[in-house]
Amino acid sequence: MITLDNPTNPVSDEKTQADKDAEIEKALEKTRKLSIIEGSFSSVAGGAGESYVTPYALSLNATNAEVGFLSSFPGLFGPITQIFGSKLMEKYDRKKMIVLFVFLQSLSWLLFVLVGILFLKSIAPDFIVPFLIVSYIVNITFGSLVGPSWFSLMGEIVPEKMRGAYFSKRNRINGAIAIIITVSAALWLDYSKRADIIIIGFITLFSISAIGRSISAYYFTRHYVPKIKFEKGYYFSFYQFIKKAPYNNFGHFAVYVALINLTVSFAGPFFAVYMLKDLHFNYTWFTIVNISASIFSVIMMPLWGKLADKYGNRELLRIGSLIVPFVPILWLLNSNPIYLILVPQLISGIGWAAFNLGASNFIYDAVTVQRRGIVVAYYSLLNGIAVFIGASLGGLTAQYFHPSFMNVFLFIFLVSGLGRMMVVAFLLPHVKEI
Repeated sequence: MITLDNPTNPVSDEKTQADKDAEIEKALEKTRKLSIIEGSFSSVAGGAGESYVTPYALSLNATNAEVGFLSSFPGLFGPITQIFGSKLMEKYDRKKMIVLFVFLQSLSWLLFVLVGILFLKSIAPDFIVPFLIVSYIVNITFGSLVGPSWFSLMGEIVPEKMRGAYFSKRNRINGAIAIIITVSAALWLDYSKRADIIIIGFITLFSISAIGRSISAYYFTRHYVPKIKFEKGYYFSFYQFIKKAPYNNFGHFAVYVALINLTVSFAGPFFAVYMLKDLHFNYTWFTIVNISASIFSVIMMPLWGKLADKYGNRELLRIGSLIVPFVPILWLLNSNPIYLILVPQLISGIGWAAFNLGASNFIYDAVTVQRRGIVVAYYSLLNGIAVFIGASLGGLTAQYFHPSFMNVFLFIFLVSGLGRMMVVAFLLPHVKEI
């Protein structure tokens, strides 16, 4: 009889490990489904709240410069806090951080409600719009603190081979819900305006945003979030990131996207101002024009997702980059809402769907799990600086430049389009497929 000092059962051990792997895969699959539901409630908050921050500011008598600052300052503060959020990942559980900051973001929508109450009661009228800007900074800050943890999580729960299909599906469902909520909100605002209770109308929408985002926080509590181990030496400074940017492919990509965002943000805040103040659209037409691009994006997502999986994210980025420069220029040709929907907004939806899906998936593919949080934070900060510069310059131009040869907003749209063309022509060739 032969005995073994350390008897083992390889088959049993193998089954045990296989069972563990199966349980993890089941948890990941469940989390992927929950993420779509969570994103749907987040879309409720976005459709009822974020879509109407600029119209809210205009109803509070904000100037063109203040509208520009409403985009520029939150656009800068958000990415700065992302760096802090990426460092928190080293010390705290990602799931707990996501739940906490998403819930705090839901509460921050109540600051927008408070702004409306102060306006109705004529309390500190000179500080109403600055308080709105601060409220938006707080809202964006809590959302940005979530960013690195959420981005690194999604990179782990969605395998590389299915990212194009999964994110196109997630974006399609969440986008459809955002569209429904945004249109419903527009109809409500038009009714509120006719009833002379427009501020009450906005207060109602921001309350809905708070509820939607709080439900989003609840669904995060049901996510499976794998533990992450940070290898020694994973961290590097923002200065090192910028210093190495000219010498590596991801650096070329990051600078390229940042400069695109600079030219976009130069005009971005003022499409709403142009439609509401100069073209005198009601909220329904404003919203239909505004969200038509999102509708076309939702329709195009399945196609772009398949193309990304087949030909690569750089190719998708290239297609989008060749389209988006023409969008603001096409606004110069006609102000009819049907034209705006069927020409510039149609092209915008097609182009930005490709650009955004290609850009986000490019990051997942280019960066390791350990560095994904910090890289996303630096990438966002670079874009935040670009948005701050672009939106501030756009706001100052709209406020103080009065060309005699054309409408100032159309001038801003023209400059934005030409700027995008220059960035694409000079920088896109330096971005290579991974």
